[in-house]
Amino acid sequence: MNLETMKKRLKADAEEVELFLAHCLDEVDMPERLKESMLYSLLAGGKRLRPALCLAVAEMFGGRREDVLPFAAGLEFIHTYSLVHDDLPAMDDDDLRRGKPTNHKVYGEAMAILTGDALLTEAFGLMASCSTALPAERVVQAIAHAAFSVGAVGMVGGQVLDLAHTEARGAARKGSLDDLMEIHARKTGALICTSCVCGALLAGASQNDSEAVAAWAGALGSAFQIADDILDEVSDTATLGKPAGSDAAQGKTTYPALLGIEKSRELARQRADEAIAALAPFTGEHKDFLVALTNYAVERSF
Repeated sequence: MNLETMKKRLKADAEEVELFLAHCLDEVDMPERLKESMLYSLLAGGKRLRPALCLAVAEMFGGRREDVLPFAAGLEFIHTYSLVHDDLPAMDDDDLRRGKPTNHKVYGEAMAILTGDALLTEAFGLMASCSTALPAERVVQAIAHAAFSVGAVGMVGGQVLDLAHTEARGAARKGSLDDLMEIHARKTGALICTSCVCGALLAGASQNDSEAVAAWAGALGSAFQIADDILDEVSDTATLGKPAGSDAAQGKTTYPALLGIEKSRELARQRADEAIAALAPFTGEHKDFLVALTNYAVERSF
């Protein structure tokens, strides 16, 4: 699959997810200000990569996208919650996200915290709703996997490690490459990986196939984060939709800080090649899409 075909499919997936997100809170009885704040961040744009991965993997194993869509949307709820909280003054203290003022800049810190709390909690309700169309045991297994991956062991734990290695927070030392890889395997990679594995679980994939998907997704998450670190150094605020150079300004340990730009690009390409190799057992258009997406994750940083 060539780059343009992959981008068209990713755009179509994003539009489908966007439409679902725009209306998924319509019938939820909550304070209007909270709903407004949640939708502000949910509908701020983005590639909707994580739900697209979930849908693509589920379809690769014979799942129906309409059955999996609420779960995929729940993953975007979780991703959005993490961004709202990451942007807070106590964390990364960012003013822009996806080209718009961050949530706390519009709604205040207290509402931003509550918005993140609500997004995370509502995510699991969306995921559980898939049990009306899919076997309950598959849905429970996927929810358990997601909860493990985004909690203390995964994404939240990764954020804690990230804070510990940020000079601006008074860290005593810069992290090593191993430290950095562990942080990103938890903080960024865990949600990307669980998006893919949950797609496989919801579609009833075998254990061997689920493990192959996990190997691919783990390497993809690593390649994706390395590319993000590079883009933070070489791109601009208008392109990124968030402040360029913010990692360096905060004293964060990044791949370019440890390895330089060119070595970082080499490592990203290596991880992408490892990811593609893990997809060897599979065939068909959905695999082709995943291969093209893996290449794009790296090539956008060149």
